[in-house]
Amino acid sequence: MLWLFPDCLGRHMLPLCLSACALLIGTVPVEAQSSGGSQAPQPSSTGQQPLGPIVLPTVIVTAQKEPADAQRLPVSLTTVSGRTLMDAGITFVSDAAIYAPNTFFSELTARKISNASFRGIGSSPANPGITTYFDGVPQLNTNTSSIDLLDEAQIEFVRGPQSALFGRNSLGGLINVMSVRPSLMEWNGNLSIPLGNYGARDVRGSVSGPLVAGRLGLAVTLGHERRDGYTINDITGNDLDHRSAFSGKGQLLWTPSSNWETRLIISGERARDGDYALNDLEALRQNPFHVARDFEGRTDRDIFSTTILARREGRKFSFSTTTGFVDWKTRDLTDLDYTPFPFATRDNTENAFQFTQEVRLASAPAAAVTLSDRASLRWQSGVFFFTQNYDQDAINTFSPFVPPAFLPFALEQHSPQSALEDWGIGVYGQATTTFSDRLEISAGARVDYEDKQAVLNSFVVPPIAPGNLVTAERDFSNVSPQVAVSFRLQPDKMLYATVGRGFKAGGFNPASPVGSESYGEEHTWHFEGGLKTTWAAGRLATNLAGFYIDWKDLQLNLPNPFVPAQFYIANVGNARSGGFELELTARPQAGIDLFGSFGYTNGRFKDGSQSTNGDISGNELPNTPDFTTTLGTQLSHVLNPAATLYGRGEIVFYGAFSYDDGNTAGQDAYSLANFRGGVRGRYVFAEAWVRNAFDTKYIPIAFAYPGFAPSGFVGESGRPRTFGISGGVTF
Repeated sequence: MLWLFPDCLGRHMLPLCLSACALLIGTVPVEAQSSGGSQAPQPSSTGQQPLGPIVLPTVIVTAQKEPADAQRLPVSLTTVSGRTLMDAGITFVSDAAIYAPNTFFSELTARKISNASFRGIGSSPANPGITTYFDGVPQLNTNTSSIDLLDEAQIEFVRGPQSALFGRNSLGGLINVMSVRPSLMEWNGNLSIPLGNYGARDVRGSVSGPLVAGRLGLAVTLGHERRDGYTINDITGNDLDHRSAFSGKGQLLWTPSSNWETRLIISGERARDGDYALNDLEALRQNPFHVARDFEGRTDRDIFSTTILARREGRKFSFSTTTGFVDWKTRDLTDLDYTPFPFATRDNTENAFQFTQEVRLASAPAAAVTLSDRASLRWQSGVFFFTQNYDQDAINTFSPFVPPAFLPFALEQHSPQSALEDWGIGVYGQATTTFSDRLEISAGARVDYEDKQAVLNSFVVPPIAPGNLVTAERDFSNVSPQVAVSFRLQPDKMLYATVGRGFKAGGFNPASPVGSESYGEEHTWHFEGGLKTTWAAGRLATNLAGFYIDWKDLQLNLPNPFVPAQFYIANVGNARSGGFELELTARPQAGIDLFGSFGYTNGRFKDGSQSTNGDISGNELPNTPDFTTTLGTQLSHVLNPAATLYGRGEIVFYGAFSYDDGNTAGQDAYSLANFRGGVRGRYVFAEAWVRNAFDTKYIPIAFAYPGFAPSGFVGESGRPRTFGISGGVTF
């Protein structure tokens, strides 16, 4: 097992990691102090010790749209609770992903670029293979998926194809983010002020309570964060990748009766960040967090969204609707050559508006259809409609005597100037039959239809060459079936197996080489088997899953050789991926929570696969660490009835991975360690924290950049060691 501990850990880390493993493994034979009881306590850092038996909390998820116990669903998922988000100081979805095995985010310091990868299935901004849902609303473009988290109840990382229920862009899985519901009974709130190095300062506050007791509740959450940049521009001495954002969320919850509720959620974000911290890959490895460029740009993003949720619970049926509006705009200006010389700059503006509407009808939670004395049936069905408009204008300005024109005057290249329109509809259904409370067979399918139109225009000013104008329309349709079988060996131990077909629609590239303006559908067959268990009278949970994925016509983001820093999607061929995942959670006694996970993925292109790198048959899938591991603990100790001392530590390991499909450059295995501790009273708290405690140097994202980059690649350094203190009040 020493291969789990790469050299980058350092001599002092290995004993710590081995101790953590021993501590985790040593919890398996723990005997419960008492038995029984289905209600589980929450982690005890709130200042109150758990009451009753010491057991792990029951986790209710909506991974398959209807609320259910995560341990009873035949799906591989990791849930990060609101308590964990607070205890770990997590403010972005990608930071919460460390707890989910075989999950990796490739993202830039500018928050608009954040792409998730599950089990080797990656994302592209305009056509993700893993979709993030905020309160039931899918983010059709990843530009809106990496926002500040404000008062979230939990995050679910659901791995494996979910196309049978969620449709087109969930063939690798989905990320489900849910907000805390407004309080209907009493007013409560909190205010926190974290301060850290790199000039980091943050203010977050929320208040929630009843406007009409038991009927109408209000919640308002506001946040403002800013920090200096990690990266220094050696030409000017300025920090380059600073960040600043203001965000807010308002909610109204109306419950006119015990079986009917309507919820309105309005949220927004205004981010004003610095430039991309990109530099030549080898230069970055020799001198991290330093660049040399003559132009310092910026990245702006504005997001405004409205969500309307309604649900009615009847005796036999439950009816629900989810309506979503998302309006966003980004603008980024950057030094396109990433050198000290005035060769090229880029001014890129993107804006989009999406509307989604889903209507669902399902059997009531307590009203399964009785088929016989030993069999019952639960079901759900729904219709989903969406429309999306997207516009982009990217202006690349080249100085005289600089490629691609070598002309004695500046050249302005509009590539792309595009308008994309997209609408689609999906109809789905699922039925689950239970036999003798032990065997469950679930079958579902979804039919999707999508129509896409594009106006793609590339030209130069002055017009030294003819432009390229493309007007086109394509439609796509698909049927996505899924079947799952689960068998309960004991009330707290379940075996399951699933097979499902994933689907991602084709579409149009805003900019691409001539002849590559459109790309076709991508399909997968996903096979998974697993075991979910609870041991030691509810103190230990272990989940194991194995999977195999077979791709056809894999869509891949490729660099455009004619437009610097511009990517396009192409179908490069077929691929396969296989591996397994193990998750453990334990509560050996009050005040001690242990957690760990391990994931292994082996993903490769099949014979005949071709990209801009030529024949890539047998190559590793890009941005897919061969393993991910997390080990950690949360401790708390009651000092007196009004104060609790708590501490948290976690170590995360990522295996080696390649940056590109040619496997010409990559990142070696590395590890990150985070620690946090403090004291929490009834109304106040204070804590200290450190992330990347041992200041590991790593480059999580890089891409091919021939011409300007001497090594052929540019990349960004991962976050350095950050530390600080936080304080706040709660009521």
